Amino acid sequence: MNRKFAPFVATVTALVMVSAAGCSGSDDDPSGGTTGGTVELTYWSWAPNMDKVAAAWNAANPDIQVTVNKQDGGDQAVTKLLTAIKAGSGAPDIMQAEYQKIPTLVSADAIADIAKEVGSLKDTFPESAWNGVTLGSEAVYGVPQDSGPLLFYYRADVFDRLKITPPKTWDEYAEAARRIRRANPKQYLGTFSATDPGWFAGLAQQAGASWWGVNGQSWTVAIDDEATRKVAGYWGGLVQEGVIDNKPMYTPEWNAALNDGTQVGWVSAVWGPGVLEGNAKDTVGKWKVAPLPQWDAAKPATGNWGGSATSVTTQSKHKKQAAKFIAWLNSDPAALKLLVSDVNVYPSAKEATSTALTSPPAFFANQPDFYQIAEEASKIANPFTYGPNVNVTYSAYSDAFAKAAESRNAAAFTAALSTMQKTTVDDMRNVGFTVTG
Repeated sequence: MNRKFAPFVATVTALVMVSAAGCSGSDDDPSGGTTGGTVELTYWSWAPNMDKVAAAWNAANPDIQVTVNKQDGGDQAVTKLLTAIKAGSGAPDIMQAEYQKIPTLVSADAIADIAKEVGSLKDTFPESAWNGVTLGSEAVYGVPQDSGPLLFYYRADVFDRLKITPPKTWDEYAEAARRIRRANPKQYLGTFSATDPGWFAGLAQQAGASWWGVNGQSWTVAIDDEATRKVAGYWGGLVQEGVIDNKPMYTPEWNAALNDGTQVGWVSAVWGPGVLEGNAKDTVGKWKVAPLPQWDAAKPATGNWGGSATSVTTQSKHKKQAAKFIAWLNSDPAALKLLVSDVNVYPSAKEATSTALTSPPAFFANQPDFYQIAEEASKIANPFTYGPNVNVTYSAYSDAFAKAAESRNAAAFTAALSTMQKTTVDDMRNVGFTVTG
C-alpha cells in the first residue's frame, strides 16, 4: 500500500477494497462460527491481569476461546506487530493499541476496519474516544478500551489553610500558584514537564488543537497553531515568573516533592491516584480532585493523557469473532467491572461509572464523587487526531521544550512549537506522506 495514501482507507474506495482484501478468503461464515469447531483467538496486551478478564469470556463462550499473550507496550508493541505483519505471519488476532499509535498501524495496513461489526457501538463511548478509533472517518479501527481525561489534583489542606478555592479557570490557577509561592517559597502548585509530550498534547487538545488531520488525500499538521501557542505561552509565562517549577515529572525529585508537600498540585489524568498512592503515600487523605481549569468557563472542555483501544489485525482469520470479543470486552457491564477491579483501568464506555466505578480510588476515599467528576470530564474532551509519526513529534517536543524550560523564557516555549512543526512535517514528507496546509 502506498504510504502517502494509506491513512485514507476509510475515504478512498480503492483503499477500502485493499483493506478488505487483507481479510477476504479467511473470514468466518455468516453464522459467526466456523466449520472447524472452536475458534482460537490470540490477544496481545500489556495490561495486567487481562488473562483473568479473558477467562470470564472463555467460560461463557466455549466456541470462541481467547488466549492473552502479555506484551511490552509503547513503541515495542507496535514494532513487534509491524514486523509480524510484514512477515505475513505471527501476528495476533487482537491487539491492544494506544490511540496515538492507531494512525501508524492503519498506514501499515496492520489493523482492520471493523465498522460493519462494531459500528453500532458509537454512542456507547464519548465522542473523543470514538474519534480516536475512527481518525474522524467512517472506518472503525478498534473499540475504545480506556481513556485518560485530564483533571486537577490539589492538596486540600494547603488550599484550605490559604483560603484558596480550586481554580475554575487558568487565570485563577495562575493566581493560586502566586499565592502559594508567596505563602511558602518552597512550595509550587505545579511543574512544567518537558519529558511528558502526551501531557502537553492533552492540554493543547483542551484548548481546541488537533495536531494532525486528514484533508482529502493528504495530511495536515497544525502543531504550531493558535490554540497550542496559547498553551505554550501560558506555561512559559508561569515558568518565567517563577510561580511553577520547571522540572520533569516522574523523577526521584518530583516524587519526593509530592510526598513532602513542596508540590501541592498536579495537572494529570484520571489514573493519577495510582501514581499518588505509589509516590506520595504519606499524604493520603490530603488530596482532592477537581475539574481541569478552563480557558472559557462558559465552554468547558478537557483533553486526554493516555488511553488505548482494542483492534483486530488484518492477519486474523476470524475477524467477526475477534470483533465480537472486543465489543464485549469494552462495553459489557460484567467486562467493565473486571477491567476496573482486575486490570485497574478507567474504561472509556459511558456506562462504566454507574456499573463499575461505584467507589472512589482508595487514595481518594475522602472524595466519594471522584468518578462522577471524571465522568463529566470524559464527556467534554475535545476531539484530537493523531498522525502517523507521533514518536517523531514527541521526541521533538522533549528536545525543544527541555531547552525552553531550562531557559525559563516564555518566548522560547512558543518558539519550540515551530521546531516541532517543522520536524514533524519534514519527517512525514521524507517517508512519502503528502502534507498540505
